[in-house]
Amino acid sequence: MKRTPVNPWPWSLKLGYNQAETLEDAGRHLVCAGQTAVDSEGNPRHPGDMRGQIALALDNLEAVLGAADMSLGDVTSLRIFTTDVDEALKNFDLMGARFGPVDAAPPMTLLGVSRLALPPLLFEIEATAAD
Repeated sequence: MKRTPVNPWPWSLKLGYNQAETLEDAGRHLVCAGQTAVDSEGNPRHPGDMRGQIALALDNLEAVLGAADMSLGDVTSLRIFTTDVDEALKNFDLMGARFGPVDAAPPMTLLGVSRLALPPLLFEIEATAAD
């Protein structure tokens, strides 16, 4: 698959994402449900800890991608939901630490919401991927 960044302005690159990407010769497409900070039984983890929740949500996203024989490098779009945008942004270095090494800056949307599916959850990340 060939990915070409589309950035009419460079400001989003400093935040770790492209405004858009064109995809050519893509094979499989994967649509992931929102991943949160839950354990393998679906129990919320890290209550009140945004950093811990972001890290576990990313771990869970990587597990879903891995189960489809994909990786973070195959992610083509992200939608992020959080109950505290400011706190999430303070911890966005975790996003760069995961996506940077695979040279990925998928287009993303970050939305503040009043709550997520389970009250202890603070952060949810939904992804699409292609290879």
